[in-house]
Amino acid sequence: MIDSIQKIKKYCNSLTEYSRLKTREVNIGNIPLGADNPIRIQSMTTTDTMDTKATVEQTIRMVESGCDYVRITAPSKLEAQNLEAIKKELRNRGFDVPLIADIHFTPNAAELAARIVEKVRVNPGNYIDRKKFLTIEYTDNEYNAELDRIKERFSPLVKICKEYGTAMRIGTNHGSLSDRIMSRYGDTPLGMVESALEFVRICEELDYYSIVLSMKASNPQVMVQAYRLLINKMAEEGMSYPLHLGVTEAGGGEDGRIKSALGIGALLEDGIGDTVRVSLTEDPEFEAPVAIRLVNRYKNRSEHQQIKSIEKIPYDPFNYTRRNSFEVYNIGGYNVPRVVADFNSIGISSYDDLLSIGYSYNSSSDKWNVSDGSPDFIYLGKNKSSIVLPISLKAIYDYESWLRLDNQFQSHPLFSTNEFFKSIKKSESLNLIEGNINSFTSDLLNEIRNDKTVVIVLTTDNLHGMAEQRRFFIDLLEKDIYNPVIIKRNYKNIDLENLRLYSSTDLGALLIEGFGDGVWINVDEIKNEDGETTALNENNLIHNFVKDTETKEKIVNRILFGILQAARVRISKTEYIACPSCGRTLFDLQSTTEKIRKRTEHLKGVKIAIMGCIVNGPGEMADADYGYVGSGIGKITLYRGKEIVRRNISSDEAVDSLIELIKEDNNWVELK
Repeated sequence: MIDSIQKIKKYCNSLTEYSRLKTREVNIGNIPLGADNPIRIQSMTTTDTMDTKATVEQTIRMVESGCDYVRITAPSKLEAQNLEAIKKELRNRGFDVPLIADIHFTPNAAELAARIVEKVRVNPGNYIDRKKFLTIEYTDNEYNAELDRIKERFSPLVKICKEYGTAMRIGTNHGSLSDRIMSRYGDTPLGMVESALEFVRICEELDYYSIVLSMKASNPQVMVQAYRLLINKMAEEGMSYPLHLGVTEAGGGEDGRIKSALGIGALLEDGIGDTVRVSLTEDPEFEAPVAIRLVNRYKNRSEHQQIKSIEKIPYDPFNYTRRNSFEVYNIGGYNVPRVVADFNSIGISSYDDLLSIGYSYNSSSDKWNVSDGSPDFIYLGKNKSSIVLPISLKAIYDYESWLRLDNQFQSHPLFSTNEFFKSIKKSESLNLIEGNINSFTSDLLNEIRNDKTVVIVLTTDNLHGMAEQRRFFIDLLEKDIYNPVIIKRNYKNIDLENLRLYSSTDLGALLIEGFGDGVWINVDEIKNEDGETTALNENNLIHNFVKDTETKEKIVNRILFGILQAARVRISKTEYIACPSCGRTLFDLQSTTEKIRKRTEHLKGVKIAIMGCIVNGPGEMADADYGYVGSGIGKITLYRGKEIVRRNISSDEAVDSLIELIKEDNNWVELK
């Protein structure tokens, strides 16, 4: 087994006691980053950089929404030069926000921008290196020769940054690893880390240390592993550079928030991160408030209840492995994580009560229609169902209520830990026991460890709840206990936005660790921003993605399936990998994404990337089945995976062409 104590110390301070990972301070204009400074918030403009007025106006809106830094694309020398006019106008209007130039393929633009703005961002995968999706075998001499070439091309920028006091973010993106890196390390978190550290080593050789690092991916699991591995590798080389957190191409609306919170939140939970950007396919001023909500959750986190420290960790935190569990009923084992719908507060009085969670009853055929986003279990507490439930939906009752049922077929008892010891009767197939880390005593765990009918429902009331629940899973691993575990979180007095963000972090961080055979959220009520209970009309709450009035049960169920999808542990719908737009974007990304979504959202498991330009596509959509990429004004190029299949299609015809391509591959199903 790997020396686990060292591994913990190398990617975070502690897995059980919250504290920020200490990094070196980097000055970015008048707002320093890292060290003991607050976690900073940033976003990126979507305007044409040559449109000085529009870029200035949008930058001001972003600052007023909470951005500490603003990033602006500079795809050529022309845009890089115009950063000077943008900066001057902002200063004239009283805004001294540090500006960051976003550079990809153009070293000459970076060298110009570094003399103007406070920070430049370069992507090592395409700044000098090549990305042609070619498999090239390099000898050690050839590989080192390529590193020498990179050093020669990269050094002028480093020297300029050093002379002008300009900071630099070396930002690796999972989908744009160079062919050289791919040939040696593959499409892996290690490849992402080495791609960045090659550039960092050049900086250090030139005595330049004003560096920020990022490891972005559209897959939160890969993103979290890459950041952890980066910290581990930095520690080995005596580095401690501040970290910029983000899930790239997260998309928009609820799905984008869930995916972002899952990846960013999993790292924040362990005290990792110095600056955050939430990348949404929305106007950039809507990104900062989401990032602020995520970050603010950790202001008083160190005051949490004490959690037993971890002497060693019995799994590899840099690689995903699902915890082994035996199957109980249809929970655990090789089954996908199950979803529990909580109907304790309302019960079931008619067939229509189940419509909100995807079960619709056809009285003429006496059959149920079940959606891919329908839960597997429904918790009724003390409420007896007034209807016969569909065969695929199993009821859970409080133990005492379950005892009084006339017909216990398709229903199962939920015990407290005390009730289980004292119970007079148990289910022959499935018994659920609810409790936290403290209530599952050694005696109880020994009692249930070989009971093939017992599923643990794990709760927590600790402020540092994810860490406490993770500690319990580690206990199970250490004691060789294989009962399935449903992760349950309770939220009180919470609004819809925080419910999305908090639950995605709390449940998702465990799921991408390989923990959890089911998920369950209990929420007493969902409040709007004024603190009033809502029924819910989301148009009063969140920008851009609310459609109608929804029940609490419908919202929670949808969030749970969204979390499972983002964690890549249960796929129930189409996945969209959409860049957040910027000045390089060649079409209206928001309206196009929505148009594609409306036509394809029923294609379960299909991954569609929608990219504004060649910078983000094809590289950042390498994980997608299909790509829709801007290739010119009014022109779209379609990809099947990494392969171009149709070039320069008119944007008016491109969505239809995308659907034709999906049909050609027999991945299309007609909407029922």
